[in-house]
Amino acid sequence: MTRTPLRPLARILKARASGENPDAIEAEIRAKRHAEMHDRARQRAEGRLLVLGLAFFCAFVTIGARMGTLASSVPMEPRAATVGNPIIGQRSDIVDRNGRMLATNLATHSLYAHPRDMIDPEHAATGLAAIFPELDADELLEDFTGERRFLWIRRQISPEQMQAVHDIGSPGLLFGPREMRLYPNGPIAAHILGGASYGREGVASAEVIGVAGVERQFDGFLRDPANEGAPLELSIDLTVQAASEEVLAGGMSIMSAKGATSILMDVHTGEIISMVSLPDFDPNNRPRVLTTGDQSDSPLFNRAVQGVYELGSTFKIFAVAQAMELGLVNANTMIDTQGPLTWGRFRIRDFHDYGPELSTTDVIVESSNVGTARIAMQIGADRQRAFLNTLGFLQPTPVEMVEAPTGKPLLPANWSELSAMTISYGHGLSTSPLHLATAYASIANGGLRVEPTLLRVDNPQPGPRVMSDAVAQTAVHMLRQVVVRGTASFGEVAGYEVAGKTGTADKARENGGGYYDDKVIATFASVFPASDPQYVLIVTLDEPTIYTLGEDRRTAGWTAVPVAAEMIRRVAPLLGLRPHVDSAQPVGVTLTSN
Repeated sequence: MTRTPLRPLARILKARASGENPDAIEAEIRAKRHAEMHDRARQRAEGRLLVLGLAFFCAFVTIGARMGTLASSVPMEPRAATVGNPIIGQRSDIVDRNGRMLATNLATHSLYAHPRDMIDPEHAATGLAAIFPELDADELLEDFTGERRFLWIRRQISPEQMQAVHDIGSPGLLFGPREMRLYPNGPIAAHILGGASYGREGVASAEVIGVAGVERQFDGFLRDPANEGAPLELSIDLTVQAASEEVLAGGMSIMSAKGATSILMDVHTGEIISMVSLPDFDPNNRPRVLTTGDQSDSPLFNRAVQGVYELGSTFKIFAVAQAMELGLVNANTMIDTQGPLTWGRFRIRDFHDYGPELSTTDVIVESSNVGTARIAMQIGADRQRAFLNTLGFLQPTPVEMVEAPTGKPLLPANWSELSAMTISYGHGLSTSPLHLATAYASIANGGLRVEPTLLRVDNPQPGPRVMSDAVAQTAVHMLRQVVVRGTASFGEVAGYEVAGKTGTADKARENGGGYYDDKVIATFASVFPASDPQYVLIVTLDEPTIYTLGEDRRTAGWTAVPVAAEMIRRVAPLLGLRPHVDSAQPVGVTLTSN
């Protein structure tokens, strides 16, 4: 671009020659130059405004199109996307039927080491050994001075331990955020809850996974973020569970038993209100699994679900109930109890001599093996097996625990007539106490099959009918007579009309070689209140014995029954059951006015 000078020489000379002012020429050229500069600036500004307008137009078009797309699309829940840590550490709480906490999460820290960053490894090793007595200072020093670049010290530590590690002052000791599973009630309901541990681990987080009990059974639910932290509601009542454990532990100690279990079940819904297995453990510090010996000796063994035992005379009511359902007997039918009853080379005897015959009711009250076996002979092996199957005795219980499939009943290889006779009084068929509780609930609720559950049930659905209501009511009346005038007289609890049946079975040897002479499984299966059954309680003691009246006694009437009675006395008020008080008899006085 040619730039015109402000004072062109030719025009200046000409202006001077004509007498004009040369400054006017400069002013004219300057004005013209300013006008050209203004025009160019205006053009640039107009161009920029045009570009900015086009940009705003495109933005509004884009936003409008997106709004139109959203308005015409199906609404969906937003999904969180992250490219960060893939480990999910959050886990839902577990609560009882009343919302009281059974398991929750606690924010804590893990402790790990970078040995290469340590200034004084010996001081760090000595300090850690002083804080954590289970650690060995020499082993830590060897790890800190070796080739390792990373070392876990503790997966979780308390705030006090964290502060103590801080005080060591080593830059190679580091902390990572961690969530731990906390069971605030300690060993209460330990076998139900099971426990949790760590799965995938990182220094910034760890995956909490269930290892047993409902923690493992419902692991997917408890870890699912879609549940938005909703707790898992169980059927158990924390207060009743605690009272049951206290009473059972005391009874186990008094009766010198090796182990014990109890189950309290709602007869209408199958909800397990409490389930205890002793010895137990603290899920906050879950012990290791036994690798040798008998697994039933481990505190991890759940006797209520995993333990399968011959439960003795508690089975007699099933034989009588089936016979009444088939029309073979009624409550007053006289049964031949003359013993011993011989079948081939086998002989069936009674504990006492009950005479030549007893009524069907008294066969239950007096617990006659001979009488029950004769009733079983009328029923037959095939029909007996089918009936026990409808009560759930031939399969593992469907309760929501990972241990449930391991409690598989032990059936006779050949269900013969002899098997039918012995099974009728609780020998030859091994089942769990939970099987027994479920079957007794089916009698107590009027003859409807129930399924045991550890989840709270708000709208129970009636199960299939396994016996008529009349037969079920008669069976409960017989069980009531066992407590009133039979082998379970110690089971009477004033105001609660306890009905039940005792069972004392010789304990089978672990290697399958017959039975012990001085070890029994004592069981009391009870229903209360008998006039309107609401709950079933099963109490089983493993190898009980008590010295009283000058001799050692092992039968359920002396061992399991008193424990169950005390448990009912403690938990019935907690369940909201008001004791029934008989009204006084009139004395012949008529109230004429007040």
